[in-house]
Amino acid sequence: MTVAPDTIEREILWTGIGGQGVQLAAKILALAATRDGREVMSLGTYGGTMRGGNTDATVVVADGPLVSPPIVSHAWAAVVVHPRFFGPMTAKLRTGGVILADQDLLEEPLGESGAELLTVPATQIAREAEAPKAAALVLLGAFAKATGIVSPSSLEAGLGDALPSYRQQTLESNQRALRAGHEALSSESRPAWTREER
Repeated sequence: MTVAPDTIEREILWTGIGGQGVQLAAKILALAATRDGREVMSLGTYGGTMRGGNTDATVVVADGPLVSPPIVSHAWAAVVVHPRFFGPMTAKLRTGGVILADQDLLEEPLGESGAELLTVPATQIAREAEAPKAAALVLLGAFAKATGIVSPSSLEAGLGDALPSYRQQTLESNQRALRAGHEALSSESRPAWTREER
């Protein structure tokens, strides 16, 4: 990934299992960032099966021009919707970055990466918000709160933009999941738009 010299770039890796909403959450993040006036590139990848196999996404958000595809060798953050396929991502995370994971699905440590691990009981929160299939959106809301990478209003607008017409009936429950994730953390603990590390 090539960026202009004064550009702050934030690379976010998403990982989970097909059917968990990883691709939707990554798309919402990308749309929200564009609404906030950021430059964005994203790329989704799938394993051999749509449900049950691995699904990953990369979203690159910057405050200046991005000039090459979103294939990154090092990343600032990771959102772990399910840890099954997280292993290969560990080496990509920069020291000082952040990992946000669903603590309900963590059965063992994620491995050493030098990034700060934050956990949220996303599966439980999604059930309590009456959005049981929206744990990825709970994590997205929590990630936005922890990092301030996008504004809450842009996140909700991005959700509306990302949902296809045949899924509009899930808009209200997905909004509840986003808000519940945002409320799950008390403060912006890992601000995205500082120049601590690049």
